[in-house]
Amino acid sequence: MRDSHSGQGHEEQGDKHAMPPYPPAITEEQQREESVAPASMRIKKTSSMSLEDGEENYIPNQLDDVLRRLEHEIGYKTSFDVVVREMTFGDKRTAMLCMNGLVKDTLLTEVLNRLTFLQPDDLSSHALHSFLDLYVPAAQVTKEDDWNKMLSGVLSGGTALFIDGESSVIMIDAKEFPARGPEEPSLEKVVRGSRDGFVETLMVNVSLVRRRVRDPQLRYEIVQVGERTKTDVCIAYINDLVDKELLKSIKNKIKMVKLDGLPLADKQLEEATVKRGWNPFPLVRYSERPDTVAAHLLEGSVAVFVDTSPSVMTLPTTYTDLIQHAEENRQTPFIGTYLRWVRFLGIFASLFMLPLWLLFVMHPEIKPVALEFLGPSKTGQLPLFVQFLLAEIGVDLLRMASVHTPSSLATAMSLVAAILIGDIAVQTGVFVNEVILYMAVSAIGMFATPSYELGLANRIVRLVLIVAVAAFSVPGFVIATTAILLMLVCERSFNRPYMWPIIPFDMRAVWGIIIRQPVLYNRYRPNILKPQQRDKMPSTE
Repeated sequence: MRDSHSGQGHEEQGDKHAMPPYPPAITEEQQREESVAPASMRIKKTSSMSLEDGEENYIPNQLDDVLRRLEHEIGYKTSFDVVVREMTFGDKRTAMLCMNGLVKDTLLTEVLNRLTFLQPDDLSSHALHSFLDLYVPAAQVTKEDDWNKMLSGVLSGGTALFIDGESSVIMIDAKEFPARGPEEPSLEKVVRGSRDGFVETLMVNVSLVRRRVRDPQLRYEIVQVGERTKTDVCIAYINDLVDKELLKSIKNKIKMVKLDGLPLADKQLEEATVKRGWNPFPLVRYSERPDTVAAHLLEGSVAVFVDTSPSVMTLPTTYTDLIQHAEENRQTPFIGTYLRWVRFLGIFASLFMLPLWLLFVMHPEIKPVALEFLGPSKTGQLPLFVQFLLAEIGVDLLRMASVHTPSSLATAMSLVAAILIGDIAVQTGVFVNEVILYMAVSAIGMFATPSYELGLANRIVRLVLIVAVAAFSVPGFVIATTAILLMLVCERSFNRPYMWPIIPFDMRAVWGIIIRQPVLYNRYRPNILKPQQRDKMPSTE
């Protein structure tokens, strides 16, 4: 759409000698003062210059006043993406306000084309109702009386149609955000299963879940968070399954967030609502797969979508929930159980293999007879504890380098890491072979953890255990392990025990974690969610 400041048959109206409620321009001196003043003072000063107290939410009924107010509050005639199209339809001056790049040009062009056929006799004394009910050919059209809500809607991709002489505005939903197509998430790949994943557009994400859960009880409630960004946050749940107290708690925590904005989307929202401090363990579960989120909703969980984020938070979560993967449910129960055990073994090895090996090397007398072969014949030029720390840092550097390395150079980086660093470091005696071996096994176990955030937290736990063993030997290992377990047991995710179903113990749920049960035997929803309906099987009555 092109920006136009003079419409068809446009003439200045109103008393030219009357004092307008908005200043015609801002002087250079005022601009210099505003550029150095704090943001809050500039906002307050602008409001006092252009509006009377108590009138900031009203929409002026004169189009010229509307245009002047848009200049001061939204940057009309300054920001190139603020588009105002002025035209006259049936002797009524109108102005269409939208943000270029966030609207569908073809739909708005069709609206303007339809309105050009209007004649003066077609409009009654209530022009706004005529436009709203008869002449605007769009599916989603509403009336808005609040100026701030109108601005928020326009900045979110809506279109506002002002009519001269009317103190209300017509809002047209013609959004079209720049977005990529749904692709398979790189962190949650499966051999069998859907290949679509969430994207950065909220409407696409909620549609992907709605396609899988065609339940009329599925609810999508939207709120805006952030004084400046006004980021759309969608709270999704199934009305007759979710625990109402849990839902109320999540809503209240989100509405209580007071921030300038959420440019980093769901991660900032998590920190503002969970408020976990320095705890490294994730208290929410992120997923980029719509089928995973749909499965959690059917269990009775709450999903939180944040606009501009390709991942969705599911609340609440537990430690055992974070170590399960969608691939297990895409295979037969026997194979799914096997894959689950292998994954559990890998996670356990990533946590305890290095600390235990270091403990056995430092104190051979406590080593079991069956493990006599463990231990290096030579310790190398550096102490084993230092070798472990350098190996841990090296793996982290390689992981970060792989993220920032273009795919065409990834093979070259792997050769450098494997040959130039690993092999030469062993040959020169800086590292021993067993340190490299066990470090590789621990790294594989970390990468096998379904939750990326949990994998990073487990790495910190391993470092703490290594330091405790090096400093205090057996007592250090025992005390550090006990302290970490106590911390996990005392942790809660939205007032739900984090280590459920181990503590508090739930035999049925523990069995369901150890064994991937067939779908027809998995009849009950988790107790921790306190669902309104526990039985998953529909009634046959």
